[in-house]
Formats: sequence, C-alpha cells, structure tokens
Amino acid sequence: MVRDAITGDVLDAEGQNLGIATNNVAEYSGLIAGLEMAKAIDPGASVEVRMDSKLVIEQMAGRWRVKHPDMKPLALRAQKLRPVQVSWTWVPREQNKAADRLANEAMDGRPRRRSAGS
Repeated sequence: MVRDAITGDVLDAEGQNLGIATNNVAEYSGLIAGLEMAKAIDPGASVEVRMDSKLVIEQMAGRWRVKHPDMKPLALRAQKLRPVQVSWTWVPREQNKAADRLANEAMDGRPRRRSAGS
C-alpha cells in the first residue's frame, strides 16, 4: 500500500495470494510491490517504508544480514527498487491493519490489483 505522506490518502494498493509461502517471503513480496508502486507514482519521491516485519526492516536498513538463501534474491530485488531517499520504520502489527486487511482479502480469494506500475 502506498500512501501520501501528508494526507494519508491511499495512492495505490495491491493484495495478491502467493500460494504457499513463508511469512518472510510474503513480507518481502509486499515490500517489492510497494516499492514498484511508489516508483510508478513518482520515481524521484522520498519514501518511508513502514512495515510490521522487523526482519525485513532491519535487513533492508543494513543492520541485519540476509542469511537465508530464499530471502537473498528477494532482498536484492528490493534493494534495486529502493529510491535514493528512503527510510525504514518498523511499526507494531496493530498499527498496520490496512496492510493486513489487503493480505487477508487476497487469501480469502478477493485479491486487489494495483492501478500503477507493473
């Protein structure tokens, strides 16, 4: 989900069913989708990534190493998409209900397709 930093309005969102995957694969997939949407909306924008995955935030911020072989390609893809100006913020799950709702709707067979980007 991509929100306007000033208004909080949702600029674009996506929720897809990944099939059988770990929560870390799902978190990285969400990050990649969000970065793609943000880039499609404004390639030069400063971005604050807010996620409830401590692992992904710490790995993308460079504070933790990506050790698991399945995560390395996803982390590399996300790194290639990261904007020049980016900050990484961990938020508690209860503050990330909109993203959880998108994921749950996708798992329930009601995926949401993004409107911007590919």
